[in-house]
Amino acid sequence: MASIFSKIVAGEIPSYKIAEDEHYYAFLDINPVAPGHTLVIPKREVDYIFDLDDNELAGLTIFAKRVAAAIKAAIPCVKVGVTVLGLEVPHAHIHLVPLNKESDMNFAKKKLTLPQDEMESICKRINEQFK
Repeated sequence: MASIFSKIVAGEIPSYKIAEDEHYYAFLDINPVAPGHTLVIPKREVDYIFDLDDNELAGLTIFAKRVAAAIKAAIPCVKVGVTVLGLEVPHAHIHLVPLNKESDMNFAKKKLTLPQDEMESICKRINEQFK
């Protein structure tokens, strides 16, 4: 059975797509810990990030770096934090979170629910900065 992320990549479930290439896909987290919180995934479904082969892992990291640069350019923040948790969805993924203080990266706090128009605006701003 395909993971929810594989269904997003396949277009079966809508997403706020930030960027994609042949191997990787980035989209806004619909339950962000901060506005601009983005998930970066390999298109190939692999549960555990360290089960990716070396080239896939390196490619995912480089793709995430480009996405992080776009987030930093689009969202007022000091840095973009990176976290790999991987317990909620059985598909390897990297969390990129705009940071202004360390508590912005607290995944135990209540998640945000942003209106659709705000999510669309954030997505567009980040997408326009992606190079």
